[in-house]
Amino acid sequence: MTRPPVVLSIAGTDPSGGAGISADLKTFSALGAYGTTVVTAVVAQSTRGVAAVHQLSGADVRRQLDVLLDDIEVDAVKIGMLGTAEVTRAVAEVLRERRPAYVVLDPVMVATSGDRLLAADAVAALREELLPLCHLVTPNLPEAADLLGQAEAHDVEGMADQLERLALLGPGVLLKGGHLAGEHSVDLLLVDGARHRLVADRVATRNTHGTGCTLSSAVAALRPRATSWEEAVRGAKDYLTAALGAADGLEVGHGHGPVHHFHAWWG
Repeated sequence: MTRPPVVLSIAGTDPSGGAGISADLKTFSALGAYGTTVVTAVVAQSTRGVAAVHQLSGADVRRQLDVLLDDIEVDAVKIGMLGTAEVTRAVAEVLRERRPAYVVLDPVMVATSGDRLLAADAVAALREELLPLCHLVTPNLPEAADLLGQAEAHDVEGMADQLERLALLGPGVLLKGGHLAGEHSVDLLLVDGARHRLVADRVATRNTHGTGCTLSSAVAALRPRATSWEEAVRGAKDYLTAALGAADGLEVGHGHGPVHHFHAWWG
């Protein structure tokens, strides 16, 4: 494409700038995409955790989406925090009507701090109504277990089994193995009928705030110009690994600090 891809983030806010729509917009910009946003919730949080959530209604979210999409051609969509079954269903309705070319779902259920960000009754709506409309879902191991109603996988073999089960729900799956131990982090990708094992060196840092948001938004930013989902995912993983490697240089906050989205531009 001759113009930058336009990518939409549907997610919650983060005043600390490391996760949610803040992380998404930084990632889109770093990877040469033009970012647009629809807010699902106003979240009072920092690197230390979540203090409060003001949830928008499904009608609020639907109105934002309709006004935006009536005006701007969106090339890819990244979905993050939805919060409630009502908002989940509103987003699913819009996707069903608009049919964007590329939709990446980061099933945000629990923040890095451990705070729950998706109501328990919304999991079924996410699984049954939204997942079949997405092209790629990017759960970590606790999120995968929550979606499947199973115990969390504790090794790569268990991940492989849950990868197959998640794929039966409709979309391609990038199952992230960052919660496992070891010097290498193993992710499993199943998309377009092909399976891939993606291995990266584990980065020693406590500054992991917003890693899931950043990876999924990187995939969405790269997919319109990539030849395949695999290419977009590999590029996104390379970007996140470098952002994690530079994270300690930011010194933002007193908890789990953010990754360095602009590591390639800032000295």
